[in-house]
Amino acid sequence: MEKIVIVGNGIAGLTAADSLKHAGFGGQITIIGAEKHRPYSRPALSKAAMHEVGEITAHLLPEPDHGATERLGVSAKFLNTLKNELTLSNGQVEHFDGLVIATGIHPRKLREDLDLELTFRNLEDAIALRELLKSAPDVVVIGAGVLGMELASVCQEAGCRVRVIPKRSPMFASLGEYLGNFFMAAAESKGVEFLSVQAGNVRESGGKKIVVLQDGTELETDLIITAIGDSPNTDWLEDSGLLIDGELQVDSRGRVSPNIVAAGDVASLPFPDGSRRIPLWTSAIEQAKVAANSLLLGDEAPELDFQPYFWTEQFGYALKACGNLPVSGIPQNIDGDVAREPSLMRWQNPDGTGTAVAINYRIPIPKLRALSRQAPSAENQQV
Repeated sequence: MEKIVIVGNGIAGLTAADSLKHAGFGGQITIIGAEKHRPYSRPALSKAAMHEVGEITAHLLPEPDHGATERLGVSAKFLNTLKNELTLSNGQVEHFDGLVIATGIHPRKLREDLDLELTFRNLEDAIALRELLKSAPDVVVIGAGVLGMELASVCQEAGCRVRVIPKRSPMFASLGEYLGNFFMAAAESKGVEFLSVQAGNVRESGGKKIVVLQDGTELETDLIITAIGDSPNTDWLEDSGLLIDGELQVDSRGRVSPNIVAAGDVASLPFPDGSRRIPLWTSAIEQAKVAANSLLLGDEAPELDFQPYFWTEQFGYALKACGNLPVSGIPQNIDGDVAREPSLMRWQNPDGTGTAVAINYRIPIPKLRALSRQAPSAENQQV
């Protein structure tokens, strides 16, 4: 290969470019990025960056040294796999020998046709929310996944009245009932209100934003933050022949075809029970490393072998987890107790894997990984 094009300048695109360079690729690398910014840490935007005074800097990453040509502020519009051509939003056409697709996702809203809901994905969203919170507005957060709960925490700390409308128990799908209930209790202790009826619509009346619940109840508020999930950025691939049931499915080496790979939130990974996306920062990094190597080495490249790592910060608690999530049941307490932080705990999962979780507990990530992988104690086997 002489030229590899990477579509997407997030952490997956950055890692792919770095991996190609480190693998000894001597050809041309071109990165296409819809955002005008160089890569930055998205997870930091809803965590450390929201607590900074003055200019946001917690999201910054070191300057890249991959030497790629960067075309920022322009997006991919059409892919011709027969000619190996990529048409961009500015009309330019990029030819390639190898292609890395790392276009990520975009947030979903209740009403795409109205400009009433603030979603949170990029640097501009973080800057906008920080500005809005200066007046301590009344806030309704729609969605109680990890992002929704982190943003509810940010708003509560800013002095806002915060009401959260979950689809189910907070963070149940991400963490499981035990940990989800822990964070829900932490939020309620800070004055956050959780509503039992789901949101059905949003509208505006007299300058006020209104959330309409499914039972007809209307909530008047100053700010609506919607965190109800996301959709992969695959519209530009609809006529490419690469999508299967609307998904960009990859194999265990990140390949879509022999000269096209995908990584990050846009890629649907193979599992015994079907394909699914793993929208984790660390997953995007590991996927990109594997995908880049598979472009150069084919079947000789290593397959993806990834143990998930997840972290969140909210309502005065910092959680780190190594292993599969969500977890079910009661954990083995390794040190401390979840009711009296700091605490370190471990779950033995039905599939034989382990998950280790630290809450306000100082432990290096390698040690947390080792704990998740160790054989369960006799006490834990009885739980």
